[in-house]
Amino acid sequence: MMKTGQKSAVNLETAVLGGGCFWCLEAAFSRCKGVEKVISGYAGGTVPDPNYDDVCSGETGHAEAVEIHFDPAVIAYEDILHIYFTIHDPTTLNRQGNDVGTQYRSVIFYADKVQEETARRVIRELEAEKIYDGSFVTQVLPLEKFYPAEDYHQHYFDKNPDQAYCQIVIQPKIVKFRQKYKDFLK
Repeated sequence: MMKTGQKSAVNLETAVLGGGCFWCLEAAFSRCKGVEKVISGYAGGTVPDPNYDDVCSGETGHAEAVEIHFDPAVIAYEDILHIYFTIHDPTTLNRQGNDVGTQYRSVIFYADKVQEETARRVIRELEAEKIYDGSFVTQVLPLEKFYPAEDYHQHYFDKNPDQAYCQIVIQPKIVKFRQKYKDFLK
């Protein structure tokens, strides 16, 4: 029997996405209903247990990514992808704004066939809608391994809201997310 105020067990799913700086993605997704946890980290490379300097070298093959733990009864994987495509530019190869290199590429790391098929369908639909001038360059790859980033990267925006990068780059993405996805705000 559950005690008052105790949460029931939830079957969480995960999504792993790379879309430029992981601080931006983490800041937006941590504000979504149904998202229980967002972890900044690295995925898609060949070097085991990389650190930030390794990934920034561009030689590990990893992308800065976030691992999103979400309740699919509250927010669907497809909704997560729509938000993802709103808060980064999926048409710039290995770049988001001033962040340049393969570590900043647009990439969806799928956990299973359903996630892969959903990602490819959403990309096709959004390309058909021509919401961006260019073609999508987002990679859709199987998730091999996700490595959490160093502690100082976790919840970076919330810990450093007055830092210039947070104000100039992250805050506008949060505003865009809030305007377009009001129903998904916590």
